[in-house]
Amino acid sequence: MGYATDRLHRALERALAAEDPAARRQAAVRVDAWRGVLDELARVPADEPRDRERSNLWYLGDEGLAELGQALRTGCYRIDVPEQAAMLVVAWLLEHDHHAAALDLVAALRPLMHRLRFTPSYSPAPSGAVVRRNTVGDVRAQLRQATVRRPIAAMRETLQVWNPLYDQLVALWCDTVDGDLPHLVDGVVGGGWPCRVWPDDWAERRRRWQDDYKLATELHQPRPWKSNFTRLRVALDLCPDDSSALDGRAVGWIRRALANTISAHGTPGSAEREALRQRQREVAAQPAYATLAHVLSARLDAFPREGGLPALEPVAGLVDCTEAPAAAGAAIPEHLLAKAARALEAPIGELVARGVIGSGEVLAEVVPQLAAQLLAANIADPALAMVYAQTCAAFRRRPQLVRFGELPWVDAVAPYRDRSEQARRAAGQAFREATTVALEAFPQSVLPNALVREFEALAARAGLDLPLVQNGQCREAAVVASRVLAGSLYARYYDLPDGWPTSRIHWRRDDFAAVCRARGAALEQSQILTTHNLAVLVDALDLTDWLREAAPDLADRAFAWALRQPAWRDAAAAWRQGIFYLSYCDPDRTLRGLPRPAHFEPAVTGLLDVAAGRRFDRDGRTPNGGRRLLGA
Repeated sequence: MGYATDRLHRALERALAAEDPAARRQAAVRVDAWRGVLDELARVPADEPRDRERSNLWYLGDEGLAELGQALRTGCYRIDVPEQAAMLVVAWLLEHDHHAAALDLVAALRPLMHRLRFTPSYSPAPSGAVVRRNTVGDVRAQLRQATVRRPIAAMRETLQVWNPLYDQLVALWCDTVDGDLPHLVDGVVGGGWPCRVWPDDWAERRRRWQDDYKLATELHQPRPWKSNFTRLRVALDLCPDDSSALDGRAVGWIRRALANTISAHGTPGSAEREALRQRQREVAAQPAYATLAHVLSARLDAFPREGGLPALEPVAGLVDCTEAPAAAGAAIPEHLLAKAARALEAPIGELVARGVIGSGEVLAEVVPQLAAQLLAANIADPALAMVYAQTCAAFRRRPQLVRFGELPWVDAVAPYRDRSEQARRAAGQAFREATTVALEAFPQSVLPNALVREFEALAARAGLDLPLVQNGQCREAAVVASRVLAGSLYARYYDLPDGWPTSRIHWRRDDFAAVCRARGAALEQSQILTTHNLAVLVDALDLTDWLREAAPDLADRAFAWALRQPAWRDAAAAWRQGIFYLSYCDPDRTLRGLPRPAHFEPAVTGLLDVAAGRRFDRDGRTPNGGRRLLGA
């Protein structure tokens, strides 16, 4: 309690020395507050606290503050939910002599200490501008759920257990055949008959086989009743010494079963049958994917549960005998490594290239991590910046009922954030990076609402007031699109208005909805008129030069995806995206090689006609038989 006692003594000195009555009153309030902290700490046992309230209070004592200070200096902690940052902020404030702010924060936290954990978990956090889709713990839990599928397990059981027993059973009956072994000739059984010869050791071999079979049935699922295996096994049970208990029909079934297996796979012990069994043993010896998934899961134990993987190489090596003796030397399959890659910490572009980020929705999941690292750049002190970054990322992963800035420990950090123009430019750069990644990775897809919401947050941090559209209608975005795309292929293809009323007197929100309805399906026309955020983003983020370079490839990929769809409705959004990209480059390169599937022939003709300078009529048609492709 030495630290808290020192803070109390300082407050007493200020209360006695202050000349201003208001300062003396404020110091007296802080004396009472620290005395309350001391009283609480006095009730905390010296050993590690057990419940949540005592744990939180313990971190206000000397040992707890020292532990938090060490975590701040080393960065070996993780903030999984926003409230886990609170005590770290208290410790930072105290270390930097912001005693009043620290006490105010403790006072705000005190009523909630019995309900929430205000301390982090201790494990290394990632560094640099990297993101991950899942934590190591999430991936590890998924891998540990892997089981051998029932058909695969049944096949392995057959190859490893029942086939050897079946070969022994067939050999027993073959030893009772007089003459050539039974075989099939054009579907007809030929050869000698079983149950004619009884070797001296036959009864003993029969008994040993039955013992092996009984053990196998105790450990494994018995063979199907209607099978050659079962017919031969049942007949064996009825023949302790000879076949006196069998009638002619039963002996005929034995002969037929022997003919079937000998004709298909050869006689027991033959080269043909041994080659087959060797191949089957090799297949059965291959480790199951579930086994390799558990090996990979165990390898992930070496990494912090709430963290990520710095690289895949440490978990991708061959299996050694200490991990799984039966799978020694096996390689981890690519599809399992792809699961592990979901925890890989890497730049967004690398995760897109690896297929870890496979859609705009998944991209939206990781953008908050990028934003958190960006926002931390607004704080000069590296330790506090790291706390702030992790807190922001945790908040965005699990939004609360309050705003981020309303959290007491975030508000306590606010005075130490840099609000400079440089910070806003950094936010804009991150916004630009996320946008270009989204367009390059998924040129055929409209930006999903989840990603648009993340873009709105980035825009706010960058000081940009953008009319971004989700599922609603936005007249301001349509104004931008008409201005940015004036005279372009997109404007001609979709007949964008040349301009919009600028006076609020002549424009109401309902008027935009009316315009959309008058043009066709209201939602689709809203997306057409606004380009569903593309024009706003290109204009606000100054992406024109970048898009001129990237547009040919983006257009090719968007059209290729659209023309693979079975119906116009499925292709409409990608088709619109492709036309937008063509508006920023020479369209001839793409249009010359554009495929012409039969069901898209009118749409391709219509696009070529508009590119050549023609226009659609009121019904969306051209004189050459072209049609405007719409989703409705």
